[in-house]
Amino acid sequence: GGIQPNWGDGPVVLTPHPAEAGRLLGLDTPGIQADRPAAAQALARRFGAWVVLKGAGTVVCAPDGTWWRNTSGNPGLATAGTGDVLAGILGSLLAQRLPLAQAVAGAVWLHGAAADALVARGIGPIGLTAGELADAARGLRNGGPTA
Repeated sequence: GGIQPNWGDGPVVLTPHPAEAGRLLGLDTPGIQADRPAAAQALARRFGAWVVLKGAGTVVCAPDGTWWRNTSGNPGLATAGTGDVLAGILGSLLAQRLPLAQAVAGAVWLHGAAADALVARGIGPIGLTAGELADAARGLRNGGPTA
């Protein structure tokens, strides 16, 4: 059978990479990559959730199918632990009581902007670590240095 989510009554945010999105939709990764906005919309509608389809040009999609493409970020984000940093940023913004749409879009932008700030300082994209990314995101959120 298929996935039968039981998420309760609160909002849900899914943050798959293309291979995970493919497994959820029964498609291969090239099928997801061929039309990333459509894949994000299909996931959002299927699960009634916000979707952050990670990858080059991360797509953020609301449960109603409205989507945006993020322009911040670089290949340094394709490393272990950076998705966990994204989830942490999102949780932090929600805990600060930002509206859901602003928190989801803001977390995705800040995640990418932190990676961009690190590269501008000569850190990465190759070898960028999740710890460096979290530090840079905190610095940007506080309006100060990125590390």
